[in-house]
Amino acid sequence: MSDIPEPIRNPDIHYTKIFINNEYHNSVSGKTFPVYNPATEEKVADVQEGDKADVDKAVAAARAAFKLGSPWRTMDASQRGRLMQKLADLIERDRVYLASLEVVDNGKPFADAYDADLGEVINVIRYYAGWCDKICGKTIPADGPMFCYTRHEPVGVCGQIIPWNYPLSMFTWKIGPALACGNTIVMKPAEQTPLSALYMGKLFMEAGFPAGVINIVPGYGPTAGAAIAEHMDVDKVAFTGSTEVGRIVQQAAGKSNLKRVTLELGGKSPVIVFADSDLDFAVANCHHALFWNMGQNCCAGSRTFVEESVYDEFVKRSVERAKKRKVGEGFQSGVEQGPQVNQEQFDKILGLIEEGKKEGA
Repeated sequence: MSDIPEPIRNPDIHYTKIFINNEYHNSVSGKTFPVYNPATEEKVADVQEGDKADVDKAVAAARAAFKLGSPWRTMDASQRGRLMQKLADLIERDRVYLASLEVVDNGKPFADAYDADLGEVINVIRYYAGWCDKICGKTIPADGPMFCYTRHEPVGVCGQIIPWNYPLSMFTWKIGPALACGNTIVMKPAEQTPLSALYMGKLFMEAGFPAGVINIVPGYGPTAGAAIAEHMDVDKVAFTGSTEVGRIVQQAAGKSNLKRVTLELGGKSPVIVFADSDLDFAVANCHHALFWNMGQNCCAGSRTFVEESVYDEFVKRSVERAKKRKVGEGFQSGVEQGPQVNQEQFDKILGLIEEGKKEGA
């Protein structure tokens, strides 16, 4: 873990509007929705609520930016990489602010947001920046007077829908490969955690990305998310979230223009502990796998299979470790676990615990 600086405990909220064509806009409907600090349940900001009309504007901007002859399409691949490296530099400059914003928006401990999340965000952007001028086709031997080759080209307008558990990490996992390949983007951040994504709009402008290359539309899944998934001028949609909603996204993509789809959905990842393992090491890592990020992981190690001969000892040590876990508000020193992202998730977890008890857990 790197040295953790002092957080900004009350970060100013600079951007709450929809980001289209390198400008911040009010929603077409005029509607807003509230964003809450999950630790205090206090309202942090009112954010402009995007829906179909706003998605249409964002897609039109992304399509215009993708047209042949546009600044983005004629830009050298190496220059795309330099823009992405500049973006990473700006994120690094504002790392403390962005990590503090994640704490207010999501509730996670500042040390985790700064060291793990923002560290990964910067590394992901730099990694994909390096790919920009290394996307190559092939020449293929063919019989006869033929010249056979392949050429990798960008897909086009990419719709991207991300969840609330890792707001900026998810953001960069989506935009990194899309930008490296020369695509344009319409992004919908989760309604619970839109603030860091909206701040990124300012950094895209500062880095020098052409207007329309990335557009950010906060809003709800059934309105803004659905408008992206079923839009006839979106060429690909990428979604991270629940299996239930993933099915809806895939159906909408098929019913519209048969757009390409990438889904990253929930799982119940197993951990297996054998009798000859280092039990302290196993307990520590199984604890981390389950409790990291308040357990809000699509790849959390939420099923643990333990060989019978060490089962009781494993459970005993696991209980001891869980009791030592420090729970509190994300800005508090030494906190390992912040609040769940909202009351709905909190109640869902308590419900699952009660259900488990009734079933003999």
